[in-house]
Amino acid sequence: MATDDPLIATSATAQRTNLLGLTRQQLEAFFEGIGEKRFRAQQVMKWIHHQGIRDFQQMTNLGKALRDRLEAIAEITPPQIESQQDSSDGTRKWAIKVDGGSLVEAVLIPEGDRATLCVSSQVGCSLDCKFCSTGKQGFQRDLTSAEIIGQVWLAIDSYDGWQSGKGRVVTNVVMMGMGEPLLNVDNVVSSMSLMCDDLAYGLSKRKVTLSTSGVVPALDKLADYSDVSLAISLHAPNDTIRNQIVPINKRYPIASLLASAKAYIDAQSDKKRVVTIEYTLLAGVNDQVEHARELSELLDGYPCKINLIPFNDFPNSGFKRPSGNAVSRFWQVLMEAGFIVTVRTTRGDDIDAACGQLVGDVADRTKRSARYRAQYEDDDVEEISLA
Repeated sequence: MATDDPLIATSATAQRTNLLGLTRQQLEAFFEGIGEKRFRAQQVMKWIHHQGIRDFQQMTNLGKALRDRLEAIAEITPPQIESQQDSSDGTRKWAIKVDGGSLVEAVLIPEGDRATLCVSSQVGCSLDCKFCSTGKQGFQRDLTSAEIIGQVWLAIDSYDGWQSGKGRVVTNVVMMGMGEPLLNVDNVVSSMSLMCDDLAYGLSKRKVTLSTSGVVPALDKLADYSDVSLAISLHAPNDTIRNQIVPINKRYPIASLLASAKAYIDAQSDKKRVVTIEYTLLAGVNDQVEHARELSELLDGYPCKINLIPFNDFPNSGFKRPSGNAVSRFWQVLMEAGFIVTVRTTRGDDIDAACGQLVGDVADRTKRSARYRAQYEDDDVEEISLA
């Protein structure tokens, strides 16, 4: 999928073709391009994504000549795990080194018979949502499809999950890590295609969720290329507040974002689809009863479920987590209005793996991180309130 949005960055390229990030169609085209039959793509996909094999010589249903040729022109290279942290609640976070030396983070959250992997799509983020630690790191580049799907590959490999009988390591994927997925739409769509392909990870389209802060032009086109679940990072009941905490709202305000999201789910064959509304509660900013009532009016009749996320603090954020009573009051207003509402349980906060806390190590080309550091060194950080 191509886009003319100037916010989209270019991706790194490799000297040899990295087969890890190629979709079934792309891999078929690769084999046709070297004079091989298309079915070779299916064989290689199973080796890579079902068995975790990176060595072409171990792919025993390929002829020796083909294995040798693949070694010369191709590779199967995931990004490199720099470090791993395990939370007391079972959450696991990886710092992953990508081309250029920057680090991105991925998080696996186990819960009963499910395990949700939070995947990054960019090195840093260009959008600078005010309550998100990732945005304070600035932005370097988009991740390649190999670097995105590589996070799924590494998560499974980390648990030695290729062995049969161990169960599925990853049951759900959310594109909610570092970066804005719709500012790297080509690579994200390719990666999600692999997540859902039976020859790769075989996840249901309901189990893969793309979360966007509101890149409306890309969202308007997304249904032409994908049918995964959709989450909207709304975080405010009106444009006045959202303009302050989610700056992209000044470009694509709430009304246009909600209309675009509804058009996406209306285009799906599954007519029971709804949009997940992500709403981070910030004390004194957007967590009052009047905000809940305004949100209820905004979403009246809108096909959605609402996920409330009490703010997870990070150094010098300028925000505070709301009280338990404030969260309960907000939840109650929405429930009484007839919405399906959940409150996200904080997971992995002892390893800074909770929502909004992912930071990595970004070679920031925007200089935003340096500006934030200078601000914190020169001034006392004031608490932010828009109430």
